Amino acid sequence: MNLHITKSKNAESFYICKSYTKANGSTTSAIVRKLGTLEHLLAEHGPTRDDVVAWAKNEVQIETEKYNKEKEAKTVLIPFHADRHLDYDKQVFFRGGYLFLQSVYYQLQINKICRKLKQNYKFRYDINAILSDLVYTRILEPCSKRSSFKAASEFLEKPSYELHDVYRALDVLGAECDLIQEEVYKNSHFLGKRNDKILYYDCSNYYFEIEQEDGSKKYGKSKEHRPNPIIQMGLFMDGDGVPLAFSLFPGNANEQTSLKPLEKKVLGDFGCQKFVYCSDAGLGSESIREYNHMGERAYIVTQSIKKLKKEEKEWALSPQGFKRVSDDTPVDLAELPEDDKGLYYKDEPYTTKKLHQRLIVTYSPKYAVYQKSIRDKQVERAQKMLDSGNTKKNRKNPNDPTRFIGTVAVTKEGEAADVKKYLDENKISEEARYDGLYAVCTDLLDDGIGDILKVSEGRWQIEECFRIMKTDFSARPVYLQDENRIKAHFLICFLALAIYRFLEKKLGSGYTCEELLDTLKSMNFAEVQEQGFIPLYKREPVTDALHEACGFRTDYQFITKSKMKTIQKQSKGRE
Repeated sequence: MNLHITKSKNAESFYICKSYTKANGSTTSAIVRKLGTLEHLLAEHGPTRDDVVAWAKNEVQIETEKYNKEKEAKTVLIPFHADRHLDYDKQVFFRGGYLFLQSVYYQLQINKICRKLKQNYKFRYDINAILSDLVYTRILEPCSKRSSFKAASEFLEKPSYELHDVYRALDVLGAECDLIQEEVYKNSHFLGKRNDKILYYDCSNYYFEIEQEDGSKKYGKSKEHRPNPIIQMGLFMDGDGVPLAFSLFPGNANEQTSLKPLEKKVLGDFGCQKFVYCSDAGLGSESIREYNHMGERAYIVTQSIKKLKKEEKEWALSPQGFKRVSDDTPVDLAELPEDDKGLYYKDEPYTTKKLHQRLIVTYSPKYAVYQKSIRDKQVERAQKMLDSGNTKKNRKNPNDPTRFIGTVAVTKEGEAADVKKYLDENKISEEARYDGLYAVCTDLLDDGIGDILKVSEGRWQIEECFRIMKTDFSARPVYLQDENRIKAHFLICFLALAIYRFLEKKLGSGYTCEELLDTLKSMNFAEVQEQGFIPLYKREPVTDALHEACGFRTDYQFITKSKMKTIQKQSKGRE
């Protein structure tokens, strides 16, 4: 504390001030208490100016001692003035949710990967700061690269680079996309053992806001049914739902051709040699099964019952021969009550020219009821379409209710006749035969049914990975045009997903994606007269869990600037 005296034409004023250092290193001061003008103070503490100065210095000493005692007691008193305007163009709002993402980012040692890139390319900008900010903003506020730069300026640690550096960094990140994936996988073992003995694979596509094909951006079968060029992504995920590796391929390419190049990278560069490959039927062709039957690999893939040969299909659809999964008790499906909650199976050898497999068919009464309820609504819609005369088919949608509408166009004698449309009861009955049934093929001939089905059931997590990237991280539409920068964009989305999944895993997967992301986005702070920060979020079990998982706390009533710097260091593992 110190005595500050100001003079004007009409008065001489006395203040107690406190000096402090700004974030940029410059020194300034704040008024703690106004003592009054010399004219007023002479009447009470005079008779001379020296007497007033002596009294004022004593007040400074008293205030200093009071401040030190409060500091020791960790109590902070900051004066506010009702007649003072806000400082012009001064930021007081800061985002802090990124600190928890930063904790995982640095545990994955992505900063060290960036250091290697900087040594190889000799650029001057901080690529680690750029990549980390792009990853954090992709999770907290997904937007364009320009808007991400603006959002990052609200972080507690401001960007140390310029916007033009971001676009230069994208070129490098795209060129080194494979290397970064490989290094992140290797570093991920620092966070614990990876469940990489089971690898799930699936593909999805992302559309561009353009009308003409260009490079890998081709017209193809869009998941969103949009008339835009698309690019496709193949993604490997481990048994815990954490992404392992990805690749991009043209939008018009067959997705089955994407697997082997990426799997060879996983086998060679990643060193994953022994695992069970799991996918849906679209990525489980005979050649893919043969490929994953080699070495120490195995496979569990979904099998379409409708595409089985006649003999196998009749066996699969028969209600006889099923057993309860829990205890292998034989059951007849025809005798099960409609509200049964069990799961039943039967299996048999399913041999082709090159493979010895098991065909496992499961039946779930609960799933059968669900499928029937969906179909009943579609049949109802089909009848309404017949009644209204509007029976136009939507070829893009396999669940289009018009599939239940039949057409008759000739008389019994074969003569030309008016077209007549009707509700095809045979089609409805045929589809009902598959209710509740699900089949998988595997070359794991000796493994238990429960273990095989558990692996197959985990495929929902890779669907969730794509949903998170598309919906929560807004990975599409893609606006970039350069191939390298497009790779960089999806690398950022991939790293954001990996960091989010690891953080989710640290929390024991006890919170939904919506709960966790909403909490991270809400963990903001207000700076108070450059003295420190006040949290603006509500303390809840999820915030406690985040602090415990990451090893630091931000949920104090007031956080001094020095304490906040310590927290930032802790989030980077630099205590």
